[in-house]
Amino acid sequence: MEEKFEVPELECSAPSATQSRGFRLSLRTFILASSLAVSFISFAFVLVITSVVYLDTVKRSATRLAYDQAQQVHRSIPLLMGKGATRQELLSFYNTPRGSGALGNHSVELYRTPVVEALYGRIELAADAGVEQVFRSGTVLERGEGRVVEAIFPLFATKNCLACHGNARTGSLLGALKVRQDIGPMLRQARQKLFFLFLVLSPIPVLMALFIARLVNARVVPSINELGDKVMQVNSIRDLTRLEFSDVAPGFTELDRIFGEVSKLVDKIRAVSVDKEILELEIQMLEKFIITSEVIRDWKEHVACLLLEINQVVDAYMLFCIFQVGEELYDIEIFWRSQPSEATKKQVEQEVLRKIRTENARLADSSALQVIHNIAADPTPLALEQGDLDLQTKSLILDSPQIGGVVGIGVQSESAWNTTRGLVIDSILTTLLNVIGSIKAIHKYTKDLEYYATRDPLTNLFNQRVFWELISYEIGRADRHGYSFALLVIDLDNFKHINDTWGHAIGDRYLAAFADAVQHALRKGDIFARYGGDEFVILLPEADEEQAALVAARIRNITEDLYVATPDAAKARATASIGLAMFPLHAVTEKDLFLFADNMTYKAKGEGKNRVSIPTPEDVVEVFRMVGEKARMVQEAVDGRKVIPYFQPIVALGPGKPQCCEVLCRIELKGEVIAAGEFIETAESLGIVGRLDAILLEKAFAMVEEQGYQGNLFVNLSPKSMIMSEFLPNIIRLADRYHIDRSRVVFELTERETVKNLTLLEKFVYDLKSQGFKFAIDDFGSGFSSFQYIRQFPIDYVKIEGVFVRNMLNDYRDMAFVKTLAMLAKEFNISTIAEYIESEEILEAVQSVGIDYAQGFHLGCPAPQLGDTKRQEAINRDKRDKGDKAFG
Repeated sequence: MEEKFEVPELECSAPSATQSRGFRLSLRTFILASSLAVSFISFAFVLVITSVVYLDTVKRSATRLAYDQAQQVHRSIPLLMGKGATRQELLSFYNTPRGSGALGNHSVELYRTPVVEALYGRIELAADAGVEQVFRSGTVLERGEGRVVEAIFPLFATKNCLACHGNARTGSLLGALKVRQDIGPMLRQARQKLFFLFLVLSPIPVLMALFIARLVNARVVPSINELGDKVMQVNSIRDLTRLEFSDVAPGFTELDRIFGEVSKLVDKIRAVSVDKEILELEIQMLEKFIITSEVIRDWKEHVACLLLEINQVVDAYMLFCIFQVGEELYDIEIFWRSQPSEATKKQVEQEVLRKIRTENARLADSSALQVIHNIAADPTPLALEQGDLDLQTKSLILDSPQIGGVVGIGVQSESAWNTTRGLVIDSILTTLLNVIGSIKAIHKYTKDLEYYATRDPLTNLFNQRVFWELISYEIGRADRHGYSFALLVIDLDNFKHINDTWGHAIGDRYLAAFADAVQHALRKGDIFARYGGDEFVILLPEADEEQAALVAARIRNITEDLYVATPDAAKARATASIGLAMFPLHAVTEKDLFLFADNMTYKAKGEGKNRVSIPTPEDVVEVFRMVGEKARMVQEAVDGRKVIPYFQPIVALGPGKPQCCEVLCRIELKGEVIAAGEFIETAESLGIVGRLDAILLEKAFAMVEEQGYQGNLFVNLSPKSMIMSEFLPNIIRLADRYHIDRSRVVFELTERETVKNLTLLEKFVYDLKSQGFKFAIDDFGSGFSSFQYIRQFPIDYVKIEGVFVRNMLNDYRDMAFVKTLAMLAKEFNISTIAEYIESEEILEAVQSVGIDYAQGFHLGCPAPQLGDTKRQEAINRDKRDKGDKAFG
């Protein structure tokens, strides 16, 4: 009894009769449509190129002709004036219409010397001065639908001119002649000829398409129909052996080859069988390809385990992966099935390096290729002969690093891959290579996140966020054990002069050199952090005031001796003003302690800079008096509703994106507008930050409604707002009162603040989203929880930490980090915003890596006006030109 195919298999493996007829008809349509399209596109392309060249030639000829006529007028002026013609007679003669002709009418103007000098200034001519040295000649000007050729010539005094111009001398400038001629008529005639030519030639593409379609269909369609009829006759395996395609020949090399390959396929189908062992292995391996947090953490162990799994079916000696770890540094991770001999290691290293340099020209010239060997758990020793290295190799070497720095991956095996078993193994190994690359990429990304969440990328010091955690920890420890510690706040004097004189690159080099020099002067347990810009902080555990003063003096001396060489062979120098505060002598909380030391720094600057300010009892009284005065003024500003919304544009970097701006909070104190960074902590400590946000949003919404602004509003929120039950109802009420579409309001919370309140944040975000508002994470990438946020919360926007953006042109790591964040956000359908756009170069860089929006002083500074981006940019450019510094 013959073995029959099941109906479902027939439907999946071969097209039915209905499907064949449908394919035949669609092929005809496709050929005809393609022929028409290609013909019309070719015709249109040739026509456009011809038209452009022809019109340009006509325009150039007309311009030259007009200019030649203008020169003739210029040469005839002395002749006519020598015959006694007056200025008015000349103008009347030349401006009298004489018919349009090819070029149209012309007009002539004569300017006297005072007019010429008023237009061009006093002119001193050399004896051999030409027209080009004095006037612009032959300039073609756009004038509506036509073209105007305007030529200006100087008029110099000759002997004949002295009879009328008694005050002149031979060769002096008497005035200027301006001749204007319209070449529009000639251009219009040229366009009319081209249009007529298009009408005459337009049937040609249609005739060509019909001819080509008929020719191709006559050869291809009958062969395809015959192939379909033969396939429909197959109802069993025996029927496959009877199929013959020798008489099916469309006459095209590619189709003839396809029919030949189909014939070969039919011969092989009966021999096809799938190995049960291979299928079971495939299922087991696919389960191991799931990427978990444990896999990312122990990625090398996981890859080694996968290699051992593969070896249960096929002998795979090793896997290798290539990663870029520095600007010109690459790691080659080789994973061995078992312990190789030293000779085997060297042989395989040479073979891998040869293959990498053969397939990647950039790596061919690189000498910084570090090979790292990893051994799996198989204890069997491995020794390969030279002949064993000629293996079946599957590899992928990329031209440039991809996400995670992956440059290439590969595997070597002795098994032949020309059977069904080999095909299944091939698919497994291909997936394995991709999984290894993904695991290493995510591993690198998480390591980078952990590093950048705690470190300043420029100086490698702790960042501000870690400083606040460490000072809080140090206060608790000092309080429990009853010892004191010191806090130093360092501000570099005149650092702005370095940036302004030699640029930010030299400024960055100086900051890195300063950090390195001071780090070597501190004890092992001292904590050194970059607070921001040119401001640094140092915690000195278990130190008294005298010890702290000695350390501060040492740092001041180091700074005096420190310099960085500049391109012009100068020395970039700065000094340091240092403020000191002691726990618990001067304050018992981290905020108060920092405030005290910061005030001492300002005192050092006020006393002449380059000094250490050690607190006196009077300083203690003055600092706390100032803190109380500031709290009172902030309270009065909120009570008096002296809250002012400022707006900073957020520029879309692609078409179809909505207009956006960020709402920033300012308050007015004693007639001065103060930025939020100066008072927000005071407002939080007073418990009035909720009222502050409410007043700010009410005034901002009122301006939006009044001016009809239709863009998105980004609003900064204090984390305290999350615990206020009345916050969300109040926002909804304000939005409804001022007719603000809720989807246009985007609330921002800083990643560094929200990491401590994930449960509360989740409820807060979902409440906002349920009411139609949008949500953004600010300073994205600065904390540990970036993955957690984008996985757990419905985020609409992320604002990438500005410190990475600002330095991405100077450090490939920052560039890679921004690019990785952009790609990651895009995968989750989240829009990205790059902050700190301070130059056109940075703007172009963020646009090139796929960032959606940009924000920074280069695009617009915060201002009390709510307007479109172009207007705001123009306003801020004018302010910068006048030296008016806007608030950040």
